[in-house]
Amino acid sequence: MPKTSKIKKKIKKLKPKSVNKPVAKIASKPKIANKVLIKISETYTPKDTEKYLCEKHKVYFRMKLQEWRKELVRANNNSLYNGSMDDNSISADIVDQASSYTDKSVEMKSINRQIKLISEIDKALLRIKDNTYGYCLDTAEPIGLKRLMARPVAKYTIAAQEKHEMKEKVHADD
Repeated sequence: MPKTSKIKKKIKKLKPKSVNKPVAKIASKPKIANKVLIKISETYTPKDTEKYLCEKHKVYFRMKLQEWRKELVRANNNSLYNGSMDDNSISADIVDQASSYTDKSVEMKSINRQIKLISEIDKALLRIKDNTYGYCLDTAEPIGLKRLMARPVAKYTIAAQEKHEMKEKVHADD
């Protein structure tokens, strides 16, 4: 009998703690409510006449990057799944085996490039969150809407990008 009374006491002690948790969640909701949700149409494109990287632009690029990321992940998953299904078709002919190996090698390089691109997309999404998206990481100058439209993961202005490519070329020659 004493054991059941201890259990009842423990249950009673736990109930007030669980009641406090929802109260804390309710208290934190007004902070989230202060953010204004901006909706844009699917046909919206940023214009030079609007303020550079206003909230509409950020929403547009966030949606564009998220959609691009989903497509890449879906394509990688399909490639990996279909590639693993081809492993069962081992041919006795050496030329066929070499051709299959080359095809898989090219496909894996493509998948690796896409994985790096997904990483760049994630970094761009973080920059949108940090309000540093659209500005050069070297010079802090605006990258420009046209460049961001062409390459949403751009980190540098064209001049800074050329400088980085020249440095890479110099280091590659060494």
